[in-house]
Parts: sequence; C-alpha cells; structure tokens
Amino acid sequence: MAFTEKDFYLDEFHDRTLVLAADRRALQAATARRRLRAVVGELTRHGSRVLVVVGAARASRGVSPRRWLGLPLSRARRPAGAPTTRRRGDTVAWRDDDQEASLVDLWETIRVRPSCVVLCDDLAAPPACRIAERLRVHKLVLLDKAGGLREPNSCRVLSFLDHPTLDVLLEAGEAEFHGLSHRRALLGEIDRVLEAGVGSVNLCTVDGLSRELFTYEGSGTLFTRDDYCRVERLSIDDFHEVERLVARGQREGLLKPRSSAEVAQLLLGGFGAWIGRQHLAGIGALCTEPYLADRAGEIAGLYTMTRFRGERIGRRLVRRIVTEARAMHLAFVFAVTTNDEAARFFRAEGLRSVSARAVPAKKWQGYDPARRKRAHVFRVDL
Repeated sequence: MAFTEKDFYLDEFHDRTLVLAADRRALQAATARRRLRAVVGELTRHGSRVLVVVGAARASRGVSPRRWLGLPLSRARRPAGAPTTRRRGDTVAWRDDDQEASLVDLWETIRVRPSCVVLCDDLAAPPACRIAERLRVHKLVLLDKAGGLREPNSCRVLSFLDHPTLDVLLEAGEAEFHGLSHRRALLGEIDRVLEAGVGSVNLCTVDGLSRELFTYEGSGTLFTRDDYCRVERLSIDDFHEVERLVARGQREGLLKPRSSAEVAQLLLGGFGAWIGRQHLAGIGALCTEPYLADRAGEIAGLYTMTRFRGERIGRRLVRRIVTEARAMHLAFVFAVTTNDEAARFFRAEGLRSVSARAVPAKKWQGYDPARRKRAHVFRVDL
C-alpha cells in the first residue's frame, strides 16, 4: 500500500500530544464539528494524544460537550504499574484561578485516555497556550475563523513565520503597520508559547485543519521556534518522504519522469532543507557517478515546497550543492530544466546559460528528444 503524505504526518504525531483550540462560535456549524471530529479520530487512532480546548463553553452547558462536538467517549486505558486515576470522565473544566489543579486534572485524564475535552468559560486561546507551554506539547493548533495571517495588501496567506520574525512583528507599531493590530494579543500568546519551548504552532480555520496538519501545502500559518533552515545530506529515514516529493514534482511537470533506479540515485546524492525540526521544505541532489570522467556534477531533482518558497529554499540547496562539488574538486556543475520558472531561478543564482554540448554527452543518453528540444542548460565552473 502506498505511503501517503498523511501517513508521514500521522507517523510524526504518533505518541505525541497535540492541543487543538477553538471557540464555540468557530464550531457552531455542524460541518465544522464534523471536520474537527474527523481529525481528532485520525490522530487518536494512530496513537496521538489530543487535548481539545473549547472556549465560551458556558453556552453549551446542559448539553454534554462530547455529544455537542460529536466526539465519542475515549476508552480509558491504565498504564502498567500506574496508580489508579481518580477521574472517570474525559472532560476537564479549566479554572483560571487554579491553573495548577486544572493541569493535574488534565494529566489524570490524558494519561489514561487518548483524548480530553477542556472547557473554558472565556476564549480558548489563552488557556490552550497555558496548557501548551506548561506541558511543552508537540504542537499547538489554534482554530480561528479568520484563519492564518495574510500578507499586507494581499489575500494570500502567510504560510510560515519563525520565532525571531514574530518578535520583530510584535515590536511597537509593526503589527499595526502590517494590518494586524486586531491580532496582536493572539500573536503575543503564540510568541510566549514558542519561547516556552513548544516546537510549532499552527493558526488556521476549522475547515482547513486537515489540510494544515496532514499535507505539505497547509492552509494557514505555521509558526516555528527555530530561526533557521538547515540543509543536510539525506539519511535513509528520509527516503520515503523524499520519494513522495519527487513524485509530486513529476506530476506537476517540474521534475522529469525517473525510473525507481534513477530516483534511488537522487536519494543517495541528495540533500534536504528543513525548516524547524521536522518540516522538509525542499530537496536537491548532486549526481556525479555518470560524469566522473568529466569531473562534473549535475544539480538534479531540485524541488521546493510552495509553502516555503519565500524562505529561498532553492537558493540554500543550490549553494550547499555547489559547496559540496567544490569539496569534491569537481571542474563544474550543471543543471538542465524544461521549466521556465526554474530557468529564471538558475540564472538568478549565477549559473550561465550554455549549449547542450557544454555538458557531458552522457547526460543526453536515453534523454527524451522532445524534452531535450525544450531544455534550458546551465553551468557554473568551479
């Protein structure tokens, strides 16, 4: 059975704790509750622990929160050797005036059940943030009707923000300048959570929750604690995920079709660019084996996720590959693409346009003739 994007993220979340927080108004529609229920179900079935924080819960009194949300009562399980818990249900009432007691109640629930509903009298975000920072959960997801942040004077969602950039945005007047004055308090909460050690925070709508958690594109804004993009050689544990990215690039026409053996060569010579601790943002490879006689290397399989293109991931990958080629004492590296956007990228990175004869003849052995006619060829001498 094929290993999907969703499988990758479900594996990442296995045996991890996630906090999902929404106010009652964001869950008013039955379709919103159904989407939340589906995501919680998938997470818990695959071994995640999920804390669902519901704000303005006062309005739902008289009706079981589980029944209103449509969440089934999660089955209790007692860890071997653990003392008997004193709680029977899986719902906790958050008390701002006694947060420690609330956290104890929450732990006594989640230690024996895969999910727990936390009810708040006011907005969900502040209690969810206190829970996330005190327990240092794997991920906090804030579900908001407005969704992720938007770029100034644009309807385009700002898909990624690291902690240092968020700190700048929170400086005096910056949020207001970017039209985010109404979300300053929320951004302050997110900043505090990242400072406390939570790895990442997602801000999205309920409708976009599944896409945000289980796909590469996402639907909202991802905030990460780490302020860098690291580019490293791929390890065998990365290969499955990289294969999926290569297949995606081939479907989009950005990468040429490759056999499984050719993809394996990409993996063995590949580099990955990671944002934060676990978000693979782009891939690229330095292929040298066919071109040893020419002391040449090919930049191949370069592909970056749309969500992270603003981070100049392609540039980081190319520079890392060129650095590696110099360390190997190659004479030159080259790149071939049929995509006009990719061609503009290589020109911007200082690779010069050359004829097909300026790269090793082995490059063109078995190459599709129709594709070769459309190919842009680039080279940089080392």
